[in-house]
Amino acid sequence: MPTLSELIELYGDRGQAQYGGEAVSQLQHALQCATLAETAGASAELITACLLHDLGHLVHHLGEDVAKRGIDDRHEYRAIPILETLFPAAVTTPIRLHVAAKRYLCAVDGTYWASLSPASQLSLDLQGGIFAEQAAAAFIQQPYAEDAVKLRHWDDLAKDPHQQTPNLSHFLAIMQQATVQTPTSA
Repeated sequence: MPTLSELIELYGDRGQAQYGGEAVSQLQHALQCATLAETAGASAELITACLLHDLGHLVHHLGEDVAKRGIDDRHEYRAIPILETLFPAAVTTPIRLHVAAKRYLCAVDGTYWASLSPASQLSLDLQGGIFAEQAAAAFIQQPYAEDAVKLRHWDDLAKDPHQQTPNLSHFLAIMQQATVQTPTSA
């Protein structure tokens, strides 16, 4: 079972990799997304989900920028077995749903697709494309789907190479608040 410190070490070891075809690193993207959530007053669980939503990119060994090679790395699922040992569904489910949230937003907002970066548009095609109306309606009814949509919006904004953010240690206490609490014996 990994520890929070080991997750932070993973970002230290692999977080300097470029975030897909974007102008930021994986770590910059994670910190920006979490900072946006914190600034918006999100819960500790949702801030943690924002920080860790792309951890799946760091745990696979497919190389960088796999979308350009026509591969969907399914990153939204890759880190869930690790994260479920530490965090409740309020953290892991928005992470698992954040790719589907992009598909949903494209279906319900006629301007959303055009607002995506070219790298995000490319990955959308690999991830199944825009939801049909019925699939979009089913998606938003799932538990934590609305949190996944919030995460998705912050995810889209978290690509500014000049954005200043707190460092990882700032988010450690927030992550600790969001962990699964083991009941103590009386």
